Parts: sequence; structure tokens; C-alpha cells
Amino acid sequence: MMNGSTGRRHGGSGRVRAASAALCLFAGALTATAAGASPAAALTPPVSITADDLTTWQTNGIVWSMAATAGVVYAGGTFSTVRPPDAAAGTSEQPAVNFAAFDAATGAPTGCSLSFTLSSGTATVRALALSPDGETLYAGGQFGAVNGVGVSNIAAVDTATCTPRQDFKISVSATVRALDVTADTVYLAGDFNSVGGQTRNKFAAVTTGADLLPWTANADEVARAVQVTPDGQHVALGGDFFTVNGTTSHALAVVDATTGALTKSYPGFIPNTSTVQDLTTDATGLYTANEGTGGGVFDGRIAIDLDDYQQRWRDTCLGATQAVLVHSGVLYSHAHDCASMGGFPDQPRKHLLAQSVDDPTLLPWFPDTNDGIGEPVGPRVMAQTDKGGHHYLWVGGEFTTVNGAGQQGLTRFADGPDTGAPWVPNVSLSTVAPGRIDVNWQTSFDTDDGELTYRIYKDGASTPVHTVTGYSLFWDRPQLKWTDTDVAVGETHSYRITASDGTNTSAKSPAQSATVAASTQAYPARVLSDGASLYWRYDEGTSTFAADTTGGMNNGFLRNSPAYRQTPAAIAGDSTAIGFDGATEYAYSNKLHPQPTRFSVETWIRTTTTRGGRIIGFGNLTMQNSTRFDKHVYMANDGRLVFGVSSGGRRTVTTTGAYNDGAWHHVVATQGTGGMRLYVDGQLRASNLLFTGSESYPGYWRVGGDNLSNWANRPTSNFFAGQIDETAVYPTALSASQVSAHYALRTGE
Repeated sequence: MMNGSTGRRHGGSGRVRAASAALCLFAGALTATAAGASPAAALTPPVSITADDLTTWQTNGIVWSMAATAGVVYAGGTFSTVRPPDAAAGTSEQPAVNFAAFDAATGAPTGCSLSFTLSSGTATVRALALSPDGETLYAGGQFGAVNGVGVSNIAAVDTATCTPRQDFKISVSATVRALDVTADTVYLAGDFNSVGGQTRNKFAAVTTGADLLPWTANADEVARAVQVTPDGQHVALGGDFFTVNGTTSHALAVVDATTGALTKSYPGFIPNTSTVQDLTTDATGLYTANEGTGGGVFDGRIAIDLDDYQQRWRDTCLGATQAVLVHSGVLYSHAHDCASMGGFPDQPRKHLLAQSVDDPTLLPWFPDTNDGIGEPVGPRVMAQTDKGGHHYLWVGGEFTTVNGAGQQGLTRFADGPDTGAPWVPNVSLSTVAPGRIDVNWQTSFDTDDGELTYRIYKDGASTPVHTVTGYSLFWDRPQLKWTDTDVAVGETHSYRITASDGTNTSAKSPAQSATVAASTQAYPARVLSDGASLYWRYDEGTSTFAADTTGGMNNGFLRNSPAYRQTPAAIAGDSTAIGFDGATEYAYSNKLHPQPTRFSVETWIRTTTTRGGRIIGFGNLTMQNSTRFDKHVYMANDGRLVFGVSSGGRRTVTTTGAYNDGAWHHVVATQGTGGMRLYVDGQLRASNLLFTGSESYPGYWRVGGDNLSNWANRPTSNFFAGQIDETAVYPTALSASQVSAHYALRTGE
């Protein structure tokens, strides 16, 4: 979340943007599509732009503004040079003083060169907008001359000759941050309090001949966005303000396009800690880009219907939204943290994303930049134009890398070619039941396709034995399964899987082999028959995947490369266990779960640690330590085990004995109508009948580590150092007889 100056938009009036199919930069995204739910993809508009960046010239500073038309992209900001793609900073540079123009299709500079300067201080171009006919480019910012011609924070440029218009001059007292243009009017927003020597607080309108208009929409704080509606009848205003023309309306308002009289106010609509950085429209909607600072901010976007100026939807992602534009029903975006919407959390940050204008569901489009220089935002502005039959999306900002490679200030994407292949699938085989082999895999990730096609190859054959599609996002990679029954007891078969986006296909996964069992494995069969809803056996090789053996397909995501295939396993005849380092390694469930009202957690542990650590539990985050966490079992430094829930306070039960002796131990914790119970090695070791409930929040099951702040007997480490095997979660409280029966099966009896 940021609280500084922000960038502007992209080019042209609302009419031009609608006609040229403009795009959007926003700060967030939303709900993850349900695991494997490829039909959801059919309900959203297709993302026509690929995530593969194209070679583009770079700047040596921040790009704050863009405008685009007829295959030309204009970029303004705070920079002094441009340089070719792949050129290191300070090499092969050409002068470009706060402005440059580029060929949209090649990424190279055009012959249009302008210099925006200031006699003292730092000049910057914060706003660019084209007239509807594309013949005039209007620029706003903080500058006193263009190519040596004196101006006052606003200028008009003839696009045919790339020269400042001498007939457009008017004094603006401070920085211009936003512009929008119709056939006869230029609307301004910024820090100023006078235009043409007359009072205009933060917003103003002038003719295309630079005559001040009587239009008045005075605001009490900085203006950052101005947007004419498609019918030309109204103007939407955005910024930091709390009043417009004396009426309370924080950060957003709609006024009459001729008079400036207030049409729609929004008191209390946006939190006082948040502002509107940008606005845009399509045929039916107005879209806001919001940024906040401090606790409880609103950083996401709001979609507003133009027919009544009421909210269509809003999201609650964090990430300092900088700009919004629409292209073919899709918003292209910038976001950091969408955990509040069931999406991805703050780590890792994602800087370029897409969503539908009709609902806030995140779409499968994930190119990325870094935060870059200055304020940690990365992308600041976008522009779109067509050339040679292709759509080009340009992105500007303060970033210094794009898709992991060096690239500063500018980048671009197009509707093809799509060159990126999906990730290689992670595969696990299961032979719990006789006469079959279950082939499980973690769905892959592709930067610009959610629905992928998977092909399974058996025993080295070149023709797949099975083909299926599945839907996945980078934080939501659900498990898929295919069962091979064309096998005989005692046979050994191998399997490999590819993932394809329809154009590009991943390499085949490493071959995994399994031998067909003659009988049911006793221990896993009992776990399944007792109703486990999650069951990780940790028999995978090196991957990020812990396959779920239940029908719920609730796979685990392994973080930071724990030690795979540890032997001996906890159960006789089982394959392998997994080892965690006690520092950073853990696993979490791919699925977000509602609060379990009754539950059991079961796992086997082996350790000699004296630093303790969280073994298994429930938490609200996946990629960082949770901020809400309970329903967990952890080890104290002295080896004793603690089971804790939040129930009107932090309630714990603790074993008297220690279990850090290097032997395998069976641990089960249950909560239900009988209260809290903690079993170790088949026996009840601690209990409390009073507490039958736990804290209510949606969360993930986590194994190997998570937050333990302020819990009783808190160990030195939040993370468990040792081996773990046969982890299961149940939606019921297992009985004492069930627990003892599981423990008795440890020898495979």
C-alpha cells in the first residue's frame, strides 16, 4: 500500500478508449476458481493477450503516463533517456527528457522527440491524453517548457508534426495529474488551485483552444483522476478529496459535464484512509482504482453501473491500484494480496493480473514485474492500441524486471504468439487397493491459460492412454486422478504426464513406477474407512506435491523443498516419510476450508529436536505465517506435545511425557462434543471436556510449521525439525477405539 504520487492513464477520451479497446491496471484480484472447475472458465471472458513479454525499449526512470492511438504509444514520466532492449542501464542510451514515443508493434522509438523541462526542480509528465481524432496529444504534469517553448504544467502537441501547439497556452498553478478530452473540452485534475488566473480548486475545464470554461467542480484535496462518461453528459472525479463543491463526497464523485454541478456524491462509500487514483469507463460501467494507507484500507477496485451510478461489485484485495482501463470485457491489473477474497496472499507479490468487468473473479493471466525503484508498486500505467492486425498492451512504471529478466520502465504484450509452456506436472502413484494403480498429479501452472490438457503416457509409449482437462491458477493447483485398471497383480508400470495449453506442451514428467498390489494395505484402508477427508502419505519424489489419497483430492503444497523419501517410514510396508528442517519447510492444503466444528488431526512424527515446533494445525494463510491460527498440535522444547484451540481464550492440553526420543510416535488430537483429547501411541495422554468449539475463520491445514505466537509452552521454533508421515484430517472426532486400532496397525497387521 502506498501513499505517494501515482501515475496516470493511457490515452484518449472515454470515447477513444472504448473504440480502441483499452485496458486496465488495478491492484488486486479475487476468488480462486474452484479446484478443477474448468466450467468456471467458460463463464468469464477470454484473455486474448498472452503473458509473454515482447522486446521493448527501456527508460532510465519511472513512466507515469501513457496514451496510444494508431499504432503509436506515447510515454511520459520522470526519466532522461531511453535505451534498447537488453541494454544495461547507462549503455546505448538516447536522450528522452520525460517523454518518448514508440512504435507499438516493434517497441522501438519513433521520430517524435519532445523535451519537458523545468527551470528549477524536477520536471515530470504525469498525464497524457489524445483528442478523439488523434490529432492532438495533451500533456500535464510539472513542467515549464516543451522543446524550449514556455508552458505552465499543461501543453498540447500536434501529433502529425510532433511539435508543441503555440495556440494552446494557459497557466495552471500546480501539478496536473490527470486529463480527459472530448472534441471540444479538456478536463484537468491535479494539485492546482487556479487556472488562467481564476480559482479552480483541483479540477478545471478548458476549451481545446485553451480558454477557461465556467465548469466548476472544486475539491478540498488533491485530484488524481477525471473521466468523461461515454454519453458525454457527466464527468467522474477521483482523488484524495472529502468534498466537491462543498458537498461531502470522499475520493469519488460524478458531476455535470457542462456546469460541474454534483450529480452523484459518495459519502462513506470509500474509507477515509483510501483514495481514487484513476477512473475509466466502458459502455456500461465506471471503474475505480483505489489506494490506501494504514490499517483497514481499501486498495481494490469498484465497478459502478453507468445507468444509476450504483456499485456493481468491489473487491478487497490489497496492492495500491494505480490505473484502470477496459479491453473486451477484461481488466488487466496489478495486485499484491487477495487472501481476503480467497485468492493469493501477499507473498509472493504479483504485479500484472486480469479480471472480468462483470465480476471480480481473477482470470488466468500472470506475467510479472518486480516492485522496482521508488515506491514499491512496479506497474503504474497501461495503454493499448492495434497495429498490423494485432492488439498490443503496453505497461509502464518503475519496475526493473519483467518475467524475471531485466527490463526497466516499459514492457509490452500482444495477442500472440503464445510461447510459454505450462509447468511440468508433479506425479504420485498409489497402490492402496489391489488390482489397480491410481495416478495422481498436481495440476500445472501456465501464465496465460487456466484450463490445461493433461496426457498420461504408460510404460514409455508415445501415445497417451488417457487425456483430461483441468483448471488451475498459480495458488490453486488442485489434484487430478486417473485409475489404471488395465493391470495385473505383481506387474510394475511407469507413467509420465504432459500439460498443454493448446499451443505449447510441457516436457513429460519424470517416470514414476509402481507395482500392482495383491491385497489392500491395512493401515491406509482403515484411515479411509474411518472417514478421513485429507490423507497425505508423502511417497512422492522431489516436487511440491503431497497427494491426497482420499476422494476429496485435497492435495498438499510443499514449501521450500523438504526432504523427500525418508526411510524407514512410520508404517511397516509403507514407502517413505518426509523430513522438515525446523526453519522454513512446511506443507499446506490446496483447499481453503471453513471452520471445522468437529475434527481430528492424525500424524506420525519422529524427532530429536529440543527447539519444538508446530506439527499440524489450522491457519488462515499459506505463503507466510498465519495471523489466525489454532486447532493445532505442537511440540514444546522439552519434547512434550501440546494440543490447542481458541475457545473464549487459548485452551491447551499437554502430555506429561516427552516424545523427542528419535522413535516414531502416533499423534491424534480430536475435538467434538466430548471436548479436547490428545492421544499418543494409541493412548489418551491429555484431555479437557469443557471446550467443544474453536475459533471460526476459513483456513488451510498446515503441516510442519506456522505461527505459535502467545501460545502456552511456546517453543523456540514455529517450525518442526523431524520426520512426519501418514497425515490425516477427519471431519469427526475419532473415538478412542478407532485411535488405538490405527496405532495397532503400525506393523502392517
